[in-house]
Amino acid sequence: MDHTLFRYDEPYAPRQRRANWFAWTIAILLLIGLTLAVWLGSYYIFGQPERPDSYRILQKLKKIDQPKRFQLTAAPAGEFLNPKQLHDRCSALRPAELAKLNAELARNYIRNFQQVRGQVPYVVGRFTIMEARELTPNDLFKSGMVALTSAVDYGELLLEHIYPADAQAVPLMKGTLATGLEIKLERAHDLSAVIHAERLPDGRVMITTVPLLYGSYTVTQGRGSFSLEPPFDLNMAAGWPLFKDPMRKAAEARYASYREKLAPPTQGLAIPGLVPPSDKPAVATNELIRVEPAMPVDAPPATAVTPAPAVAAAASATPKGGKVAKTSPAPAASPAPRAVAAKPGTSPAPAAAVAAGKAGAAVSTASGAPAVAVSPGAAVALASPAATPPGAAAPSAAPVLPPGTDQTLASTAGGGTWKTYPAGKMPQGRLIATGDLRDVAERGMTGERVYLRGQFVVNFTESNRAVLRPRSNMAESMLRLGAPSSTRIIVEFPSGMAPPTQGAVVSRDEARPYEITEVRKQADGQLNVFVREIMQ
Repeated sequence: MDHTLFRYDEPYAPRQRRANWFAWTIAILLLIGLTLAVWLGSYYIFGQPERPDSYRILQKLKKIDQPKRFQLTAAPAGEFLNPKQLHDRCSALRPAELAKLNAELARNYIRNFQQVRGQVPYVVGRFTIMEARELTPNDLFKSGMVALTSAVDYGELLLEHIYPADAQAVPLMKGTLATGLEIKLERAHDLSAVIHAERLPDGRVMITTVPLLYGSYTVTQGRGSFSLEPPFDLNMAAGWPLFKDPMRKAAEARYASYREKLAPPTQGLAIPGLVPPSDKPAVATNELIRVEPAMPVDAPPATAVTPAPAVAAAASATPKGGKVAKTSPAPAASPAPRAVAAKPGTSPAPAAAVAAGKAGAAVSTASGAPAVAVSPGAAVALASPAATPPGAAAPSAAPVLPPGTDQTLASTAGGGTWKTYPAGKMPQGRLIATGDLRDVAERGMTGERVYLRGQFVVNFTESNRAVLRPRSNMAESMLRLGAPSSTRIIVEFPSGMAPPTQGAVVSRDEARPYEITEVRKQADGQLNVFVREIMQ
């Protein structure tokens, strides 16, 4: 037997290696742990942008938007609190609850109030500047000024008001925000949102606010004004508040010495309890107030005057074969008389007025001028040829409407008072829903009456105005059938009619709609719809 015949065959095949299930289990567990770590890290970073490390990572990923400048009628819904209400609310919180509140306030400001739970707290009241300093890149807000103030009517509350601005406006702000200047925050003009609150060891409360309007400010007794700008980014590593504890104590000491210098000298020995102190705060001689920028007013267009057609003089017929004398001048054409519309009920001049008895009656003059058609019941005065110089253009007569004729929309009939109607009795017009507002903003009103129906939630109310937002159900939100979330309905109410309360739900149907007067679309997509109440 040839042994080389099967020299390449092996008598035994290699044994198959068994799978290492333990190693695979460890690898799968590591992948699961990595997935959980990534998921928790994403929740930690995106869910808490107020933390310095999260804010820095989101900045590198370009997931942080610049703080937005709000309009007065498009600001987030909130509540206005005076110094005592703010102190009572913050002093009643425990340290953990106060830390949670501060995290939520800062998070709302960083997100431009897009996902707000509840209402945004705004500050109203009178405050006196204790000290103001310039912001540096080492502060939370990198440019502008911050003023440490105390409430005039409630000394247990301190307020640090931030004025973000460009570097060019800082020198003027330093001269304006002086010690002793009073800041007046009003509900109708200012929207200073609370973004931080801190309880001091002595029981007082210090809050940090920033104006969401970023408007222009001036003083009542002085010249010049400065404008604010939203900050480009924030330095969250600097921490809160902007006036740290040593800086605040030094500012309070300097303000105490400042008040001692301005205090009037006392006459004799003051006996406690003999003269009761006055609880009424003194009237400020100089205040810092916000001013609205002047809007350009277009001049009304000049009314074009159309000249009356020239009236040819009637020449006498020349007999056949006759000649015209060359020496005699041609007869001058007499100017056509003008028709002047007189007010109903006024008596015309006895020599030049003609009363028309029937429609289409013609009044002819002795000189052969064309007849003037007179409507029934109207008095027409015929001007003599001497009243109008030859060659002068006579303006065309405009029709005079009866006093009861209503040719304007009810929403523009007057300031604060316009015509209202019973339910279902308003003039005929086009009825739209909130989902059609975008088309109206793009195409315009086209001169027709447009009514709005739907359900709305009241965000803000004043004496004769309310700001609403459309209310959409879950199905419309999922299918995007309703109005955009950036739609605001500004409702004007006639004099004597009270607007609905804040937080109420308003329903309007085809029998009781709002009348749309204007729809404005801003560059950032914000849609402001101006309507008026026309229902009785």
